[in-house]
Amino acid sequence: MQFRRFLFSALAALIAVGGAAFAQQAQQTGAKVAVTQAWARATPGKSTIGAAYATVTASAGDRLIAVATPVAGAAQLHQHTMDNGVMKMRQVDAVPLPAGQAVTLSPGGYHIMLVDLKAPLVAGQSFPLTLTFEKAGTVETNVTVGGVGASGPAGAADHMNMDHMDMGAMAGHKG
Repeated sequence: MQFRRFLFSALAALIAVGGAAFAQQAQQTGAKVAVTQAWARATPGKSTIGAAYATVTASAGDRLIAVATPVAGAAQLHQHTMDNGVMKMRQVDAVPLPAGQAVTLSPGGYHIMLVDLKAPLVAGQSFPLTLTFEKAGTVETNVTVGGVGASGPAGAADHMNMDHMDMGAMAGHKG
C-alpha cells in the first residue's frame, strides 16, 4: 500500500512539474505581438525603393524575422549603424524584441526596405504589410503613406513635414 502512495505522489509531482513546463511553453509560443503606427514616406518621382516603419511590442521576447508586402518585389529588414563616424545601412536577419518593450522601426534605425516598388507610394494611400515573428507567427497590418518629408506616422507631431503647406501664400499673408 505504501508503494502505491509513493507511486501516486511521484506521478502527481511529475504531472505538476510537466504541467508547469507545458504552461510556460504554451505561454511562450502563444506570444502576443502588437504592431502600431505603421507608416511610410511617399516616394518621389519614379523611385523604386521605399521604406516602412512601425512600432512593435511583443508580450514575450521574440524576433521579427521577415516582412512582405504586395506593393514591392521584396521587403527586407535593415538597420542603420554608425561606423567610425559614417552612417551605414545593412540588411539584418532579425530585429530583436525584448519582452514588453516597444521597439520602434524608424528612419536612422531598424526599418523595412521596400525594393522594386510596383508603383510609387502616394501620400494618403495605404498598403498591407505582413510581419513574421519567430514565436508569434504572422501579423498583418496596414501602412499609411505620409508625405515625402514625413518624419513620423500621420497624426503624430510632425513639425518638419510641410508638404501640405503653401509657403508662397503664407509669405504674402499679413495675418
